[in-house]
Amino acid sequence: MCRVFGVSRTGFHNWERRAPSDRALQDAWLTEKIKRIHETSRGVYGSPRIHAELRLEHDIRVGEKRVARLMKVAGIAGVRPKKRWKTTIRIPGITPATDLVERNFNPSGPNVLWVADITYLRTGEGWLYLAAVQDAYSRLIVGWSMATHMRSSLVVDALKMALARRRPEPGLIHHSDQGGQYVSLAFGRTAHQAGIAVSMGSRGDAYDKALVS
Repeated sequence: MCRVFGVSRTGFHNWERRAPSDRALQDAWLTEKIKRIHETSRGVYGSPRIHAELRLEHDIRVGEKRVARLMKVAGIAGVRPKKRWKTTIRIPGITPATDLVERNFNPSGPNVLWVADITYLRTGEGWLYLAAVQDAYSRLIVGWSMATHMRSSLVVDALKMALARRRPEPGLIHHSDQGGQYVSLAFGRTAHQAGIAVSMGSRGDAYDKALVS
C-alpha cells in the first residue's frame, strides 16, 4: 500500500500512531452534537436548520459549510422538500358554480360568507391534507378536516364541522376554487341541504385563494 501511494513505511506508521489533531477532535465533538439535533428533529433538519440550532440553542459558533461537510461525512441528510402537489384537481365536463363573490371579501357580518381551501402539511406521521373553512368576516377558521387523501369527504367533513359549530341561517355563501372536491355531488348535496349558496372563483385566480391560505 505504501508503495502504491508513494509514501515511506516509516511515515505511514508515524501517521498511524499520531494523536488526532485539535481540528479532528472538534469535528468529532461537533458531529455528535449534529447527530443529536438531527435525531431530535426525526431526521427532518438539514444543514441550515442544524446550523441555526447550534448557534441559537447551544451557542456554538460554526460555519454552515462545516456543518454540511460533517453531515456528509457522517451520512446524515435532511428531508428535501418534495415537488408541490396539486390540491386543485378539476373534473372534465363538470360546470363549476357561479362566482357570487367577485373578490368582495368584506361581508356585513359573521356567517354571511365562508371561504374554503385545501393545503397539505408534513407531520410526524407523514404528509396530510387539510381542508379549512374560514369566516370571511372574523377570519376565524370555523371548520376543518384532515386526512391522508383528497376525496370529497375531506371538504364535506370540514363543512359539516363548520355547520355544527356555527349553525348559520340559510343564504350563507360558501366560496372556493374549482377543485373536484368542491364540485362533487356529495359536497353540493351537503351545502344544498344546509341552505348554502355555493360560489367558485375563476380558474387559476390566486387572489381568491389568498384570503384563506
